Amino acid sequence: MHEAVHLGAQIPIWMVIPFVGMLLSIAILPLIAPRFWHHNFGKISIFWALVCAIPFLLMYKGVAFHEILHVLISEYIPFIILLASLYTIAGGIYIKGSFVGTPILNTGILLIGSLLASFMGTTGAAMLLVRPLIRANRWRKVKTFILVFFIFLVANIGGALTPLGDPPLFLGFLKGVPFLWTLKLFPIWLTAIAILLLIYFIMDYYFYKKEDLSKKPTSKEKFSIEGKFNFILLLGVLLSVLLSGILHLGEINILGVHYPIQNLIRDIVLVVLLFLSLAFTPQRIRVENEFTWFPIKEVAILFIGIFITMIPCLKILEAGAQGPARPIVEILQAPYHYFWATGILSAFLDNAPTYLTFLMTALGKFYPGLPVKEAIHKLIENYPIYLEAISAGAVFFGAVTYIGNAPNFMVASIAREQGIEMPSFFGYILKYSLVFLIPTFILLTFIFFV
Repeated sequence: MHEAVHLGAQIPIWMVIPFVGMLLSIAILPLIAPRFWHHNFGKISIFWALVCAIPFLLMYKGVAFHEILHVLISEYIPFIILLASLYTIAGGIYIKGSFVGTPILNTGILLIGSLLASFMGTTGAAMLLVRPLIRANRWRKVKTFILVFFIFLVANIGGALTPLGDPPLFLGFLKGVPFLWTLKLFPIWLTAIAILLLIYFIMDYYFYKKEDLSKKPTSKEKFSIEGKFNFILLLGVLLSVLLSGILHLGEINILGVHYPIQNLIRDIVLVVLLFLSLAFTPQRIRVENEFTWFPIKEVAILFIGIFITMIPCLKILEAGAQGPARPIVEILQAPYHYFWATGILSAFLDNAPTYLTFLMTALGKFYPGLPVKEAIHKLIENYPIYLEAISAGAVFFGAVTYIGNAPNFMVASIAREQGIEMPSFFGYILKYSLVFLIPTFILLTFIFFV
C-alpha cells in the first residue's frame, strides 16, 4: 500500500489524459464515424493503452512495468474469464414462451432481474434475462428505454444485497465485511428499485398505449426452459467465486506478480465450466437464443484499453491526500460526501478499487493505525452509515455510464445486435442518467445519508 501511495503521489495529473481520450473515443467516434469505429475499435483501444503505457514505463520503469503486469494478471484476465463464463453459460439457457412485451410483463422481468442480481451477480442476471426481454418486445416500435432501465436495475442497482452481486461488495467481503452485512442496504435498495420501477411502469404504459396493438403477437407457445444444465454451471460459477474469497491457499509468482492460488483455481474452474457449457449445450439452443460472441469480444477489447489507461487515475486516487486527489479526499466529511464521491468516480473508473479507496479513507478517518479487519468491524459498529454510503455509491452509480459496470456494455451490444437503437455514450448520460438516475440518487441522499 505504501508503494502504491508513493507512486500515486508522484504521478502528474496529465497522465489521466489517455483515460479521458479512451472515454471520448467510446463516446464520440460511434456517433461521428460509426463504420470507422466498428472496424477499428480494437486498434483505438490499443492506441490509448500504448499512449498511457509508454510514458508511464519511461518515467517509472520497473515499478510501472510491475503495475501494468499486476493489472493484467490480477485484474483484467480474471475479469474477462468471469464475464466470459457467465456470458457463455447464460447464453446456453433458452427461456421459451409467448412473452408479449406489456408494461406488466416488462416490469415483472425487471423486478425478477433485480432480485436475481444480488444472488447470481449483475452480469449473470443480465445475460440470463436480456434476450427474453428483447424477444418479448420485438413487436414494439419504442423500446430503447426498456433496455436502459434494464441496465439501471438488473445490471447495476439490483446487485447491492450480497457480495455476490457486484465486485466492490465482494472486495469488501474479502477485507472483512461480514457476508450478510450488505443485507442492511435493503431499505436503500428497495427505495431505489421502487422509484425506478414506478417511473419505468408509467413510461412503459404511456408508450404501450401509443403502439399499434394490432401488431401484438398472439401465439400461445408454452413456457419452458431449455439448457437447464447451465443452471448447475451458473451455481458452480457462484460457488467458485465465493470459495476464492474464503479459502487461503498461499500465493504463486507469475512474472513477478503474487497471485493467490485459490484465485488461480477459481479461474481454471471458470474456464472448465465455460467449456462444459459449450460441450453439453446443443448448438440449436444458442442459435434460437441468437447467441453470438461479439458482445464479449467487444468488452474484452475495449476494457483492456480502459484497464491500462485507468492505472494512473487509480494510483492518484489511492494516494489520497498525498497526491493530486487531495482536494477530493479533504472534502470528505459527511456520509453523503462518500456516497457521491464513491459514486461519481465509480461511474467512470473501476468501481471495485474505487470502493476500496474510499473504504480505506473512511477507516483512516475514524480508526487510523488499526488493522483493516478490526477497523471495519468498529466502523460497522459505530459508523455503519459511512460503509452503507460507500457501498451504495459504488454499486448504484455503475448505472450512470456504459463503462460503469461491464454488463452495461454487454446489454447495449446485444440490444444493438438485435436491431434496437441504443443511445450513444453521452446520449445515455444526458437522456437517461441525468433525467432519471441522478434525481433518484438525490432523493436517496436526503432520505438515508443526510
